Amino acid sequence: MDLTQGTAKEKNIRAKKMMLWFGIMSLIMSFAAWTSAFIVSSSRPDWLKDFQLPNSFILSTVFIILSSVSFILAKRALRNNNNKITTIWLLVTLVLGVVFIYNQLMGFQEIINQGYNFTGPTSNVTMSYIYLIAMVHILHVVVGIISLLVVIYNHFKQKYDVSNMLGFELSLTFWHFIDILWIYLFLFLYFVK
Repeated sequence: MDLTQGTAKEKNIRAKKMMLWFGIMSLIMSFAAWTSAFIVSSSRPDWLKDFQLPNSFILSTVFIILSSVSFILAKRALRNNNNKITTIWLLVTLVLGVVFIYNQLMGFQEIINQGYNFTGPTSNVTMSYIYLIAMVHILHVVVGIISLLVVIYNHFKQKYDVSNMLGFELSLTFWHFIDILWIYLFLFLYFVK
């Protein structure tokens, strides 16, 4: 398919989707670099080999998976022209996103309670990597929440329908990406010591 063909609206849709995917690919490369650095650093003599991730990180994983499911249900309701159910599922997604961040912060508190800070005399290189990777992911979840708030606002303004779902779909794609990214990061941090 020639990307230069089609109506102005079709070109605009393709351009916005392509920009999102370029952004996602750059994020994938960034997180791949951090997890690679984690693996390389794990050969250090001061590396913690027996550390277990906080239980709050496990809970947050459940919440972010549920948030992707609720976002899918919102899209399905929108396609069926059921605005009330769409609103409910979008708000559920928002709450689950906030609960994800809350549980992540509780996980950091559990790490601090074990005596490990991000920096300073009570820090450890292992914990610093975990803090860095999880905190940068949280920042991306915040971006996803902002995107979701824009979707909710536009939904209340009735800007979406079956023929006009671009903003909704872009936000949904990004949300699924940060969900899948966290699942990867959680499994990575859980199993790679």
